[in-house]
Amino acid sequence: MRWKGRQGSSNVDDRRGSGGGRRRNVRRGAAGIGVGTIIAVVIAIAMGGDPVQVLQNIQPSQSVQNRPSTGRKTTRNKAEDELAQFVSVVLKDCEDVWNKVFKDQVRGGRYEEPTLVLFSGSTESACGFASAATGPFYCPGDQDLYIDLEFYHDLKNKFGAPGDFAMAYVVAHEVGHHVQYLLGTTQKVHREKGRISKAAYNKLSVKLELQADFYAGLWAHHAQKMKNILEKGDIEEAMNAAQAIGDDRLQKRSRGRVAPETFTHGTSAQRMRWYKKGLTSGRLRDGDTFNAKRL
Repeated sequence: MRWKGRQGSSNVDDRRGSGGGRRRNVRRGAAGIGVGTIIAVVIAIAMGGDPVQVLQNIQPSQSVQNRPSTGRKTTRNKAEDELAQFVSVVLKDCEDVWNKVFKDQVRGGRYEEPTLVLFSGSTESACGFASAATGPFYCPGDQDLYIDLEFYHDLKNKFGAPGDFAMAYVVAHEVGHHVQYLLGTTQKVHREKGRISKAAYNKLSVKLELQADFYAGLWAHHAQKMKNILEKGDIEEAMNAAQAIGDDRLQKRSRGRVAPETFTHGTSAQRMRWYKKGLTSGRLRDGDTFNAKRL
């Protein structure tokens, strides 16, 4: 990705090495959602636990405010700071794209820019106590994105999805969840929690995640038009990342079989399909996963 020498976002809260960070004011209570929560889900599945419960437990809690800090102290190095600058530039590109998309495609819409929280080890959020194991996620409670930059190395070493544009896909996916919150989609899905069966709620969760993948592709579509960001191999890196974190692939890897009724993020094929659809289309209306005949 072409990013060096370009402006980064001013909406970055860098808590790395701060011993757990601080909690921002809560805007609204809601469950956190994101690419990285798949890691916790896979662990739950492997241990015979309930993956849906893992997802549902990421929510605001009074105990979070008094939780002792366990964030690891880190020694900053050039490579880590460069990665922090990279995700800041990606966030700035997301801001520019979504400000334009809301202006052009959302009637009466105004894009509210989220804050990206960089942390190391653990930190506090309005959605609960976040750790590196949680992975990147978006918290509707404070409308912030949370990323431990170690996830970049996890993508490469654990999931076999190297490359800077794989990380750009992750950031764009989490921003996609913010877009869903601004458009009211997240709230509609969360209102169904407890009203419908666990299997039915899982299906809604899959559609929510696939739409965020579509929005990540839509971002790449417009960022390329606006800033010519793509280099050879970038799209392949993003597609590899989408494939690597599909529910079927992760379940197969963790326990040797898959249970489609427990999927919460979509299969590898579905994730790649919706990312590519957003990349090709660039139109919000084409990302209605909830009424799509085929996921």
